[in-house]
Amino acid sequence: MLDLIVEGARIFDGVSPVPIATDLAVVGERIALIGDLRQRESVRRVQGGGLTLAPGFIDVHSHSDELWLVEPLCRSKIMQGVTTEIGGNCGSSVAPLLLEALERKRTDAAAYGLDVEWTDLEGFFAQVESAGIALNVATLVGLGTTRRCVRGDREGRLASEELVAQMALVESSVEQGALGVSSGLIYTPSRYADSAELTACAQAARRAGAGRYVSHLRSEGDRLLEAVDEALGVGRAAEVAVQLSHHKAAGKRNWGKVHRSLEAIERARRDGLAVAADVYPYVASWTGLDTILPDDVALGGRAATLTRLQNPADAALLAVRLELERGGSWHDILVSEVQSERNAELCGLRIDEIARRWRMHPARAAIELLLQEQLEVEAIFFSMSEEDVATVLSAGFACVGSDASARAISGITAKGSPHPRTFGCFPRVFGRFVRQRRTLDVGEAIRRMTALPAELFGLRDRGRIAEGAYADLVLFDAARIVDTATYERPFSYPEGIAGVWVNGTAVVRDGFATGARPGRVLRHGR
Repeated sequence: MLDLIVEGARIFDGVSPVPIATDLAVVGERIALIGDLRQRESVRRVQGGGLTLAPGFIDVHSHSDELWLVEPLCRSKIMQGVTTEIGGNCGSSVAPLLLEALERKRTDAAAYGLDVEWTDLEGFFAQVESAGIALNVATLVGLGTTRRCVRGDREGRLASEELVAQMALVESSVEQGALGVSSGLIYTPSRYADSAELTACAQAARRAGAGRYVSHLRSEGDRLLEAVDEALGVGRAAEVAVQLSHHKAAGKRNWGKVHRSLEAIERARRDGLAVAADVYPYVASWTGLDTILPDDVALGGRAATLTRLQNPADAALLAVRLELERGGSWHDILVSEVQSERNAELCGLRIDEIARRWRMHPARAAIELLLQEQLEVEAIFFSMSEEDVATVLSAGFACVGSDASARAISGITAKGSPHPRTFGCFPRVFGRFVRQRRTLDVGEAIRRMTALPAELFGLRDRGRIAEGAYADLVLFDAARIVDTATYERPFSYPEGIAGVWVNGTAVVRDGFATGARPGRVLRHGR
């Protein structure tokens, strides 16, 4: 007796651009048969006529992390067809946690009513497995987190004993299942790491068996090309694969640079370096508002930064500097989330709108908001060109990553005004870049979301439709799948997805989440 038969769907296996119209059967967690199954019996049959059946989408750039314990149904992801998430990106991971890293994670988790009861990946994974989760999860180990474990947020090169300690944390995290290391080189304390430190940590990951360096580059704007060269240099020196996160060129004066950055990547690939990139299908990024602060203002971590902002003379000078840098573009920054109820009504407003409300200059309004919220302000930056997005997406080595966490449309995770990619990233690729712009065809878009990321991150028996592979599947209408989330109305699930299965169990049926938690923790090498 078969557990499930999907009848007559157009099946894209994740590799071939050409679908086959046939049936697919699942037994337990695996795909059992592909072919004419009209005479076979099954517990459940799903009509796939006129629909597309693909491997479940793999979100290679997620920031769910501890939210896997807060929102284990991962509704914003499974409703997009995502069946696997990779967390620990941009240098920040759920573990290891020591000293200042532990205190910072406790503070972050407390905002969601979560107690941090782990200090290493093994402990965190055990909690996820005990609670259950709707999709499969894996993680990188963040080099910002490991640096904070050994040196806090202080600037400067690591002492030799600190670097040895950091490398040991990397090795133990990989041994516990991390897929590699990540860096977030615009954030404190990752920004203080030089290439030698990054190389040493990537080498430590390689020795432990996961030679993979994933980087939010040191610059995605004026110094994009130099930042790409740095990441490629780390890959060559450490002899590891390189993944360039959410590849883009930010700022109008940098639009078009992605042609040159992609050429650099292609040259490195021809020379034998394993290098790829990921991209999200939007023209706005989403990160902390404090990233507008110059490096010298952010020195020393949060407390030191706040002290500078509280000083009237320093704040006045900073406002002048920010105006020189960003004058005329304050409308391009939308506040998406704040820490306090005091300013909750500001979510969804642009900085210039807040400035008018507060009757002050936009630069001063940004500084004042950062002060009031103790730097805990998330913002959406409209800084990219859709032509550039299409250019990156057209590169054969570029896969798709949401750069967003798992949320729901109600409850504790439904706060602020998040980036619409939280709810719409993967369907938007089909609606905007397959059907409208014709950047990709359906089969190639599916490959970028399935087989390609599975190969890049070493996910065994995932990302493919084949007999014996895990039954991570998404059934959708290729002519109708589309995102509905907008910047003004982000809490909105997509349309056109009929069913999603994780390890053979339905997590979305007839367009609604089932509440099932069949996901697994995917550990490196296991």
